[in-house]
Amino acid sequence: MKIVNPEQYSQSTGAKGKLCYNEPKRLLFFGLPWTFTKYELRENVLTEIKGFLTVTENDCYMYKISDVEITRSLGQRIFGLSTIILFTSDVTDKTIVLKNIKHGREIKDFLLEASESAKIRRRTVNMQDIGFGAGDIHELDDIDNN
Repeated sequence: MKIVNPEQYSQSTGAKGKLCYNEPKRLLFFGLPWTFTKYELRENVLTEIKGFLTVTENDCYMYKISDVEITRSLGQRIFGLSTIILFTSDVTDKTIVLKNIKHGREIKDFLLEASESAKIRRRTVNMQDIGFGAGDIHELDDIDNN
């Protein structure tokens, strides 16, 4: 890959944070990394790089990750692999699946910690729906007035 503006490139990669994990997707058969998908986990961004002839990069900011789930089938346990499912508020992907990767628990814990620290750094407040409808607010106003 030819870099046209090296100063801009170094600034943009610096904003993503330090590279913490560079993990390829693997085949279930013996856990061999013969696929064309790679995951880069940085302090602020998760990047999924896919493809052989046409390469696609998809970024998700860490503060958008709301929950992380890990699953391990029998075949994955035999070869030391895991599948991590990320539930996000990202526009392009609501769920991101990191399939057949090594060091699953370590990466899951890193993702949880990195997402929480990114939310704190950005002062992002996570609001949860507690079951009130639009009409319920007016009912609360009536209760306060009585």
